[in-house]
Amino acid sequence: MVSFTGEYVQKIDGKGRMSVPADFRRVLESHDPDWAAGTNPGLYLLYGDHLKNCLRVYTVAAFRQIADDIQKMPQGSPGRRIASRLILGQSVRLEVDKDGRTVMPSDQRAKLGLAEGELRFTGAGDHFEIWENQTFADTITAEVEAFLATQGDDFDPLSLLQG
Repeated sequence: MVSFTGEYVQKIDGKGRMSVPADFRRVLESHDPDWAAGTNPGLYLLYGDHLKNCLRVYTVAAFRQIADDIQKMPQGSPGRRIASRLILGQSVRLEVDKDGRTVMPSDQRAKLGLAEGELRFTGAGDHFEIWENQTFADTITAEVEAFLATQGDDFDPLSLLQG
């Protein structure tokens, strides 16, 4: 499976235009059933308050699977109602243009406190996150450093995969 990996710092301008890293664009293309050479791949941007200081981006195929999973939940159940509101209701479909850019809507820029500046795109396997660059440095770097401080000198992150 092709997935989102790596970290990239990108700029966003006052109109909300930002370049999507080329590696991420290839993943978006390969997981958009409607994409063909010469067309623009789609993506889904999640922006709900439950995400705190970042936004999440899913491929078209991954988001369709999420939407299908929500639709399979019991009609009228509290879980389905909340999932629908937090995921389906707080997402927007965008396209990457021929220059590899997309436009982040103003409401989502406001959520990150961004008029313009630097963003950090960070891969998370089945999705990627978009952070205001300094918030990422302050939040995630501190979180990782605190975790590593509790580990031994011979800590190997692959050990996390073994249960």
